[in-house]
Amino acid sequence: MYDVLLNSPVSAEAQTLLPTVETMVGVLYFGLFAISFDFVSGYTGYLSFGHAVFYGTGAYTVILVANGKVPLLGPGTPFMLSLLVGGLLAVVLAILVGLVSFRLSGVYFAMITLGFAQVLYVFVRGWDYVANNPRDGPAVGPSHVEGFQIGVPGVDQLSLAIGVLTGDEVSLLGSTLSSTAVSYYMVGLVVLGCYFAMQRIIHSPFGRVLLAIRENEERAVAVGYNTYLYKLGAFAISGFFAAVAGGLFAGFRRSASPENSFYFLVTGDALLASIIGGFGTLAGPLYGRLFDETVREFLSPAGQGGGLLPYLRALLGQETLDAAVVGNETVGGLIDLLLNGHASLYVGIVFVLFVLYVPDGLLGTLRSRVGGTFAEAVPARIWGDDR
Repeated sequence: MYDVLLNSPVSAEAQTLLPTVETMVGVLYFGLFAISFDFVSGYTGYLSFGHAVFYGTGAYTVILVANGKVPLLGPGTPFMLSLLVGGLLAVVLAILVGLVSFRLSGVYFAMITLGFAQVLYVFVRGWDYVANNPRDGPAVGPSHVEGFQIGVPGVDQLSLAIGVLTGDEVSLLGSTLSSTAVSYYMVGLVVLGCYFAMQRIIHSPFGRVLLAIRENEERAVAVGYNTYLYKLGAFAISGFFAAVAGGLFAGFRRSASPENSFYFLVTGDALLASIIGGFGTLAGPLYGRLFDETVREFLSPAGQGGGLLPYLRALLGQETLDAAVVGNETVGGLIDLLLNGHASLYVGIVFVLFVLYVPDGLLGTLRSRVGGTFAEAVPARIWGDDR
């Protein structure tokens, strides 16, 4: 899709409006993390401000396994197995954290999960074993420089590598998919599978109890449900998929650091995506992350793969940019003043507007307009309610 647009007569406009393929890979794996955050926070009402712990656990597990620093798992361990190990470690960690945290509720629950996250962040940041330079975090060492394979372990024909510049290139129908494009499709395959798994859980009897907890936990207790165990189970499931997202991040980037995996602001980005996309919609956080990244790249000063600032510079021409507007201020200077390096400012403004005027988020608002989920509403519109 991107190659077609970039080679079309409207390629300049396409590059301005669309994020790059590499950005889309990030949208996918971080979108999965935001979905896992919504799984527990959007469907039980308990905000987990320490969710980055599980994301970082998955990321560090993948890198440490690749570097041969995990007992019983050497550098040649299949990537899919590393993802599974990272997810299981996150489940154990989620149960340990949840055993304490779910004795509280509301803001107290949010604060204690944040406290756990900060403790582990400081611990990992100062742990010499995980990397030669703990402050920057571990990277893939020379013992494992080949691609991380997604597919069927042990079957090369059914596996493709992900990674920045070091993954596989694939020839398909006369065209060659770059390593980044291959990563986009393979990461997307894992994210899609995880999303369907969480959807199935949400629509199971277990998921119905989670919704009951969110709506009225006292009533759920009154009818006989052990809400403590249900919340703990949801927390563990959420932690597993958050770790898978972290593993995809580390596998694609070939590195991780405390700041981009364990730090509490990583959870803040997931919260932002959930609010923009819609709490309690599961798919909404993915759209929220896409919206966030699209706005940031659109307003990026470097304009890697596009952006409004380089587009305006190319469109207006040097003569127009040098024209004076007010006093000694030129058109180019005014554009730089308003746009250059201010993407976070505009994203913050958009976030405030969403909280005030679109409280249900993008997907939540669309669902309220069509009267339910699209899977239910679209067939009803086509065939009618009496089909």
